Amino acid sequence: MDKSTHNKYALITVDTEALPNRAETDHVRRLIWGEHANGTAGMREMCAVGNEFGVKHVFFVDMCGAYARRDEVEDVVRWLDHDGQDVEMHAHPEYLPEDFWPAFQFNYRPRFMNQYADDKDDFVIDYFGGMLAGILGRPLRAFRAGSFRWNAGTLRALAKHKIPLSFNNSMCAVSNAQCPHSLPTNAPFRWENGVIEIPMSEKYILPRLQKNWWARLQYPQSKFFRYRPWWASFLPGSVSRRTPFMVFLLHSWSLMYWDENGHGVYKDDARIEGYRSFLKRLTKDCDVITTAELLDLIHSGKIALTHTESMAKAELPAGNKA
Repeated sequence: MDKSTHNKYALITVDTEALPNRAETDHVRRLIWGEHANGTAGMREMCAVGNEFGVKHVFFVDMCGAYARRDEVEDVVRWLDHDGQDVEMHAHPEYLPEDFWPAFQFNYRPRFMNQYADDKDDFVIDYFGGMLAGILGRPLRAFRAGSFRWNAGTLRALAKHKIPLSFNNSMCAVSNAQCPHSLPTNAPFRWENGVIEIPMSEKYILPRLQKNWWARLQYPQSKFFRYRPWWASFLPGSVSRRTPFMVFLLHSWSLMYWDENGHGVYKDDARIEGYRSFLKRLTKDCDVITTAELLDLIHSGKIALTHTESMAKAELPAGNKA
């Protein structure tokens, strides 16, 4: 597809993870490859549908959550890279085994990246980012923290290791106490240390039970925030071909369903077909780009950064550092 045809851009980002609470066994095979006894609906099917429309996804691959199966995750990375997908870094270090940390002179707690002091952020991005870059044979361009759990230390680590793009800004994550700071914007901006922030596309919806609620642009689509044809620009809770920049969120298990135990399972091909219909509409309206193309568009000025944001707002309170 000619990437200059629309001057409207979308990234389809896929958090690629095999977390222990989402499958009974064979986590990588079930949650990433999507292989089940009665059918398959995983990343290969997702890529195949994308390739029909000239779309390459941004696969944020987590090498922490299935640490005991990291050889299998490395095979995932190689397959995606061979298929021409854009592979970048995701991290759920809270799932690393407790005995992992002492060998690197770190305590097991705090478990979550939004609670880390700078040196632990730096270690995760250096160690697992280096592992991923070594497989790909190129520097990483982007990082998304697991569950959008990040803080200013994360941004410092990204700058130190020359990873130019952060995909972490999320008002949903602020509402869920998963990060200390985000901006209510869907437009890219720059942090004062040079890292470029690419916010999740989100929509504020009416508060319920005295709590602020935000919906994300995702597949399967939220009933509160949908991608629709051009006329959707007149409807609340929608985006359309008039929207100049969008970031969609998927997971490696987005073409599957959840059973009564909260495990990802294959049910039918309905979500595969729904994804095909979704991409058919999306690619008629805008250019679906990778992180390399995004950086080129930013550097050329075709995608503008709105402002420079102070990192002080994303610092952990002194009493929370551990």
